[in-house]
Amino acid sequence: MSNVFFDGKNTIPDDRPQIFVDQAGYLPGSRKTAVLTFPSDMFSIVDENGEKHFEGAVSHYGMDACSGDDVYTADFSAFNRSGSYRIKAGGMTSALFRIGKGVYNKLFRDTTKAFYYLRCGCALDEKYAGEYAHEACHTSEATIFGTEEKLDVSGGWHDAGDYGRYVTAGACACAQLLYAYKLFPKAFDELDLNIPESGSGIPDILSEIKYELEWLLKMQRADGSVYHKATTMRHAPFIMPEDDKEPLYVFPVSSMATADVCAVCALAAGIYRPFDKAFSDRLAKAAKLSYKWLEENPDFLGFWNPRGCDTGLYAETNDVDNRYWAAAEMFTLTGDKRYSADFVKMYNEGFERDDYVRVALGYSVIGGLGSLAYILCEREGRENSIASALKEQFSNEAYWLRDKSKNSGYGASMEDWDYYWGSNMVLMQHAMKFILAAMFTGNNEFYGYIEEQLHVLLGRNPLGISYVTGTGEYRCRSPHYRPSEADGIEESIPGLVIGGPNRNLDDPYAASLIPRNTPPMKCFVDHKDCYSLNEVTIYWNSPTVFVLAFLSGYGSNE
Repeated sequence: MSNVFFDGKNTIPDDRPQIFVDQAGYLPGSRKTAVLTFPSDMFSIVDENGEKHFEGAVSHYGMDACSGDDVYTADFSAFNRSGSYRIKAGGMTSALFRIGKGVYNKLFRDTTKAFYYLRCGCALDEKYAGEYAHEACHTSEATIFGTEEKLDVSGGWHDAGDYGRYVTAGACACAQLLYAYKLFPKAFDELDLNIPESGSGIPDILSEIKYELEWLLKMQRADGSVYHKATTMRHAPFIMPEDDKEPLYVFPVSSMATADVCAVCALAAGIYRPFDKAFSDRLAKAAKLSYKWLEENPDFLGFWNPRGCDTGLYAETNDVDNRYWAAAEMFTLTGDKRYSADFVKMYNEGFERDDYVRVALGYSVIGGLGSLAYILCEREGRENSIASALKEQFSNEAYWLRDKSKNSGYGASMEDWDYYWGSNMVLMQHAMKFILAAMFTGNNEFYGYIEEQLHVLLGRNPLGISYVTGTGEYRCRSPHYRPSEADGIEESIPGLVIGGPNRNLDDPYAASLIPRNTPPMKCFVDHKDCYSLNEVTIYWNSPTVFVLAFLSGYGSNE
């Protein structure tokens, strides 16, 4: 196999075994499979001392379209003994994996703690960040683009591999994390992230989300509209955040940013009320103000980078899904039937019969969060027939994704066109949809497909790579994330979810390394310059946290 799939340091050996497993591990009572790309009659499970504990027959799956592999499967679901193991077959030995109730605990903490490392506007103290500590960054006031006016927009999370902060992306990530807490609060009750706010009496996850919400509030104008982003004019080179001294700018208002801030503030207001009434009241006031602006400005106000700016665009072609989400959250927060009426009108008229928009979970298409809010809403005046129809749409989506997973030799609920920039986000959002469908329908069949998607993310894929930094023997180590290159530390910050395979090869470096006829699942290089493959971002981590929050409760019962 060509070494084009690996970075210049060859951090993932080219001679890695062609037996692919979830390198974090498997829950004891779940379906457990490894994928082989060579024929073998039998396989065995051995411990770290080489002692055999299980033996089984290998079955032939056949050709897998998205990888181009002739796939074989080793099913060891019957083996439930906790411990650390490897699969052996055909003279090869797999990466190490674990079986046990807590196999995802560290991963859950790592992917959640990752948001702390992405904080902007403050120093990361060694007490909380360890060797990844650094000085405060981006604390200067920003210029409102096109004016001489200055604005304090310090705070929030760095969005991705760059140091920009983007409202729609931040609102999406916050919402997915807030819904993870809302639906699975017990998963976070004792999750100690070791952040400055730990021990405050507020769950650490809510303290971390608050850091981003405070920044979103700063981006709201007095009239309720919301600036689209805060960045420099161009992306910084690979330097530490405190060394990025270029002038900061706040860029013009967009209607989708305004709607998203309205929605996430309304959602958050209800969640924070038992812990911090003053903050909850601020959020509710901000949400109402932004909704008023939306009512007074019904036309779409998009965003395009001004001349000379090349930071993230986060453009959208309309804002119906954003306003739909905002209306649902405002109705949930207030019970005011005018918000429900707005929601129902958009449900009936706004999507031109595009059912996908009503189940899409973000960031660029976010109607699914509005649907989720309306389904969960217990306010008088909710139209139960619409809530039932939305549950059915999530269910239908999950059945469609189930069939795609069945048709994949690796269990991925993906087709070739799903492998675009941030394909691992798609994978994890599919797992979210399986979770929601299981909750809404009671169909336990979906549970297995949740884990199948996570197995693909964590190494049971045709490159044998764990796409989460810090997890797995063969893991991504060179993300397109500026501090990972600039800090001089060999190992990247743990818990960062990598974008993943991208058949479109949207950056020159990736296009120069990967032939155009490469199967979609193999269009990946672990190299810092391949930003369309190897970048990280907050809204790739957030759906992963959602999935792991669910599995932490589900797995404890296995």
